[in-house]
Formats: sequence, C-alpha cells, structure tokens
Amino acid sequence: MSDLHVRPVEDRRDLRRFVTMPRQIYAGDSHWVAPLTFERLLHLDARRNPFLRGIELRYWLAFRGDRCVGRISAQVNRRHLERYDDATGHFGFLEAEDDPEVFAALLETAEADLRARGMRRIQGPFNPSINDECGLLVEGFDTGPNMMMGHARPYYRPRLEALGYRKAKDLVAYDFEVRGSWPPRITRMLERVRNSREIRVRPLEMRHYREEIATICRIFNDAWAENWGFIPFGEEEAHYLARSIRPLVDANCFAIGEVAGEPVAMCVTLPNLNEAIRGLDGRILPFGWAVLLWRLKVRGVRSWRMPLMGVSRRFHGTRRGAALALLVIDAMRSYHARRGVLRGELSWVLEDNRPVRELIEGIGGVPYKTYRIFEKSLT
Repeated sequence: MSDLHVRPVEDRRDLRRFVTMPRQIYAGDSHWVAPLTFERLLHLDARRNPFLRGIELRYWLAFRGDRCVGRISAQVNRRHLERYDDATGHFGFLEAEDDPEVFAALLETAEADLRARGMRRIQGPFNPSINDECGLLVEGFDTGPNMMMGHARPYYRPRLEALGYRKAKDLVAYDFEVRGSWPPRITRMLERVRNSREIRVRPLEMRHYREEIATICRIFNDAWAENWGFIPFGEEEAHYLARSIRPLVDANCFAIGEVAGEPVAMCVTLPNLNEAIRGLDGRILPFGWAVLLWRLKVRGVRSWRMPLMGVSRRFHGTRRGAALALLVIDAMRSYHARRGVLRGELSWVLEDNRPVRELIEGIGGVPYKTYRIFEKSLT
C-alpha cells in the first residue's frame, strides 16, 4: 500500500516548506535559480499583495512518509470569471519528483477542489495568475530562467499529458542581443520617425514616479485588452508594482512614446534579478544581502528582461504603431548597451500574436524558450 498522501498548507511553517521544496527537485540542475525565500513569502501574502485579492487560493503538499515530494495550488480567480464567464479554475506552483503517482495525486487534488467550487475546466500553471509567473517550460531547458519566468524538469510535460492535459496556449520568450546591429530598413525607419515633431520617446519622470507607473499600466491595459487571457491591472496593483520594482530601476529602464504629447506607447525593462541571486540558495542572511547589493549596484548585471511593452490599440496595424514599438524598444536597447549589458529577454509573447512576433524577429530576436498553458475538462 502506498504511503503517499497530500495535505493542505495550514500555517506559516507549511507555507515556508511550500516555498522552499523546489530546491530538492532542482538539486543538480545548474540552470535553476532558487528564488529569495523572504520575497516569495511576502508575495504570497494577500494582505500585502493586491494581485492576490479576488483570487481564492489553496495550497497542498505531497508527502511520501515524512519526505515532501511535491506541491500544487488550486485557485479561483474572480476577476477572470467576471471577464470571461467560462467556469475555469486554475492550478499553479506545480513541482514534483518524477513519479506518475505523485503527479496524479497532486492534479487530482486540485481538480477535485475546483470541481467542488463549481469549475468545469482547469488551466495552468498560473503562479497564481496571468499577470505573474505563468506557463510550464516545454522548450529551452539548456539556459536559466530570467526573472519572473519559470523553470521545469523535462519530465513535467509528459506527466501532465498522461493525465489528460492538453495545450491551451503557448507563450514564447525571445533572446535579444543588445549590442547587435539592426537591419538597415529598421534603422532608416527610426531615423525618419525621430525627425517627426509629433512623436517623441522619453524616460520616466522619477519625480512623478507613481503617476508615471499608472500611465504605463493604462497603456498596458489598453494595448493588451484583446489578448488571450488578459486581466487588467487595477490602481492598487499599479501602486504595488511601482513599490516592488523601485529598488531595481532608474528612469532609463522605462521608455514612454508620445504622440502630440499624449503617452501612447511604453516599454519596461528590469535587470535580471536571477543573475544577481544565483548561488545564494534563496537566502540573504547572514551575508547574502551584501553579495546581492554588490552584484546589482557595483558589478551590475549583464542581462535584463522586457516584461511589458505595448502600443495603444488605435495604432495597432498601422505604420505609426510599428514605429512607436520600435522606438521604445530601441531606447531600451541603446541605454542598456551603454551600460555594458549583453543580452535581453523579450517575454512573453502569445504564440499566435504574429504582428509582435514578426516585429521582434525583424530586429533580431530569437525564440529560445516556450512556456505552455495546459487545460483539461472537469466535466
């Protein structure tokens, strides 16, 4: 008789175990980077993180005897249901040893929970929403994850598929050589647009930092409104985002494109925190904080991620819209190249978002990781 059992996370001690248990899954995987434990615990605190409000989250740990062998969450996102009315619940934070029995026990637990809450379909992984880390890595295991992007063992995909899970959507991450030259036709287009008196690109005005982040979120909400699975940023979430990234950025980590003085395009880049925390094993005490500070502020990181880029919908499908997108990306490329950054990640992009994919590939972006959202009927 199997001694495998799954039990809910009930207290702070359980939650810490939930956060730290992936260390044993990725022991020996040189590409995985342990997240900072204190940051993950704060991030999962709904009292502090407005992105969790409206999400009814439950967590479980799987044990074989006394040894923890897996984890999972199941969540009902009320904002998703209000927008799509599709009776879809989500799973997330899936990690497990390479054991079909463990995967089956974890997914069956999440499925039963969501079914009991009236859901007719399950999708994931969302950790815990589409505006956070999401998707299961299915291609690109030979490099480490960028910040707020996931990693996985190659066996995760076949284990999910064996349980009846199928692809709902793929998310593509692009590798981008910061110091690479752009095609001549792109360079000529940018030169023409820069001569326009109507269009300009500027960095963030740090003295109006919160208001500027709110502007970026408004452009994002408009630009991405028709994308698959989109959930808009609210005002509280914009303020939380502003506070969260403030220690990592300066004015030139952002580009805002304006037409006749109106902000209509934006781009956000963040230093790849995973490069800075590699080797700390998720801990900043007793000396990890000093290593992290030195890597971020003195040595500097050599890679970054562009998690947000968008152009207002009224410019979609137009030459001006394409030019605005290129201008804000080029502003980021030029700034980071001057600082000695070598590579960037543009992520993520929906697999069927051909206009954005063609734009990125046209300036030298190379798809190098694929993250998959899986789904399964619960009826």
